[in-house]
Amino acid sequence: MTANWQPTASMETLRERARLLAAVRGFFSEREVWEVETPVLGQGGSTDVHLVSLAALARTDKGQRKLWLQTSPEFHMKRLLAAGSGPIFQLARSFRDGEVGSRHNIEFTMLEWYQPGYTLAQLVEETTALVMHVLPFSPGPVVHYRYRELFHRHLEVDPFTTSLDTLRTLAAERANMPAGALADDGRDTCLDLLMSLVIEPHLGQQELSVVVDYPASQAALARRHQDADGEWVASRFELYLNGVELANGYDELTDAEEQRRRFNDDNEERRRLGLPAVDVDEHLLAALTHGMPAASGVALGIDRLIQQALKKARLEDVLAFSTPNC
Repeated sequence: MTANWQPTASMETLRERARLLAAVRGFFSEREVWEVETPVLGQGGSTDVHLVSLAALARTDKGQRKLWLQTSPEFHMKRLLAAGSGPIFQLARSFRDGEVGSRHNIEFTMLEWYQPGYTLAQLVEETTALVMHVLPFSPGPVVHYRYRELFHRHLEVDPFTTSLDTLRTLAAERANMPAGALADDGRDTCLDLLMSLVIEPHLGQQELSVVVDYPASQAALARRHQDADGEWVASRFELYLNGVELANGYDELTDAEEQRRRFNDDNEERRRLGLPAVDVDEHLLAALTHGMPAASGVALGIDRLIQQALKKARLEDVLAFSTPNC
């Protein structure tokens, strides 16, 4: 049987992709944000229980060791910030195992950038400006939503106060799972299911939707603050277009001790769920201990943005070679 060696995307699409990537670089050049390149291999991987990091055994001058393919360039870029880089961006090859579908590929391109001294509101403004710069059509107005507001509107539950049992039952129903299927799952897993299945399809319809005030437990590498209701929430936002999450931005956490606690808590949760622990990136923690400037940063799925710009049905339609055909 002859192997299918042909590219996944057409040559016309790949030329358009190159043009859009040039537009991204032009956007940052005008703002004096300089492009960097960092390794795709790192000392640690992502401890996030919702991500599956890929690892490789490598021979080094210190013997054989495990190195992790990066789920995003975040750790290395923060080390550059701590070393005094100033504003930086990167179009980085990133890897997340098991993520294949109309909006996912195991290997993909992440656009990530950091602005020292920016507030989260300034970063939201810059992110929406970039998306509008790249899209060949107007996506409509920018509309802001609070996470809590969306759950009240679409599900008539409160993500902060509704009981876990109620959320488990509701999430199982909406996911067409048998009763009790989520009995061992935590609050965030249920909220993530409800968000993706029920709420996300309504977001970004004839608009750019910005969602803020996620639960504090979903802060990952972001700071936390109290919202207008007195709840502790994550200092982060997500940006949606046509029901697709395009970007995830943080007011970045710079406290090394707090970051270590979060990594350790993630690994404890991974063990509870029967998932393998992931090595913590000690280089990142050392950089934070040295001192990283206050900054806001955002990760944007550039393949998804190009997919939206070119109105393609599947992510593979904008990739030279998708995972099944690499």
